[in-house]
Amino acid sequence: MKNSVNRFSNHIKNILHGFFVSVAVTIAEPSTILPLMVHYFSQSSVLVGIFASLLRGGAVLVQLVAAFYIQSHSIVLPYLRRVFLARFLSWFSIGVFILLFGKTHPSLTLFLIGAGLFFFSFAAGFGAIFFNEISAKMFTKEYLGFTMSYRQFFAGLGAIMSGAAAGWILNSFSPPESFGYLFIISSLLMAIGLSAFATVKEPVKEKTAKKEKSFAKFIKNAVSLLNKDKALKIQVFSKLFSNAYLIALPFIILEAKEKISLTGTEIGSLISAQMTGSMLSNLLWGKLAAKGRNKTIVTLSLSILLLVISSVHFATSIYQYAAAFFLIGASIDGLRLSFGNLILIIAPQEYRPTYIALQANISSLGLFFSVLGGFIVKWFGFEVLYISTGVLIFYALYLSKGLRE
Repeated sequence: MKNSVNRFSNHIKNILHGFFVSVAVTIAEPSTILPLMVHYFSQSSVLVGIFASLLRGGAVLVQLVAAFYIQSHSIVLPYLRRVFLARFLSWFSIGVFILLFGKTHPSLTLFLIGAGLFFFSFAAGFGAIFFNEISAKMFTKEYLGFTMSYRQFFAGLGAIMSGAAAGWILNSFSPPESFGYLFIISSLLMAIGLSAFATVKEPVKEKTAKKEKSFAKFIKNAVSLLNKDKALKIQVFSKLFSNAYLIALPFIILEAKEKISLTGTEIGSLISAQMTGSMLSNLLWGKLAAKGRNKTIVTLSLSILLLVISSVHFATSIYQYAAAFFLIGASIDGLRLSFGNLILIIAPQEYRPTYIALQANISSLGLFFSVLGGFIVKWFGFEVLYISTGVLIFYALYLSKGLRE
């Protein structure tokens, strides 16, 4: 087992997986290409929101189920390979369906796209638990932060490259064929990343939990773990309230458009600024994580978000907004990396899948913060929006002082 820990080959395969999956999934980015595609087949703005939820929502719903089935297993990789196959087939089939039915049966095509996105997301829910379980066994706590920061860096690079490639395909082919080619080509690139991680060397888990007789019993025990483990409770709720930036994030660009009349090119530059911040910040986060300073990353990330939210209302130029989005991108990646590492650090080996699933499911309630933000903007305006967001981020910062490394 010791020979399988911190293998350089596993580190490289982890990075390749992150890079190629990022290249593929950016093709259906919920704020850009996915809305364009859905609007081609239907003019309903409600459907755009539903399809964005399909891409993300299914992954959250099944993580406790995955933890229930897997925490008694000492080897997980065979199950992850099945998940990889399901994800590849779901993504590839979307492209095929668009090419086959896109021109003649738009309603059927939209239904099949939705089904493909749901199964892709549903499989990801199982995959997230399996992936984290394997990663925690392959790498020591210090090395884990190092490899995940490199993974996030190259995933950000992949997202930027994917955006450029997608633009070329969209300009070179007419819809719906262009959408179909995007999914087929990206699924083949995704297969490279999936194949890389499918061949890692997985250590055997020494301690496993006994599987409960029913899922209801498992849920009862999971809630009991949450109540008894103070460190877990503090971390879960710190992560939940760290998502408070989502209250304001979707509306920053709307206020900017009102104040400085953004062009399409300038909007694109703000997206690039956020991606660049995400990518470059991992050079710093990786060094801190490698030293076991994940709590420091949380503190810095939340402090930066608090600074941005407190000042962005006073921005008056594209350069100030670009700086804001750069810092937002850096902070989001810092929170993702640090909380991902911290949950693996505090979780007992035998209950690690349950700990991961509890954090993911409870903190996912923060995904609805944007809905709250919409109501605040409508009823009270941007100033109250930023004040409300800042208060909750400050509360998250307060909670994070109790995090255990």
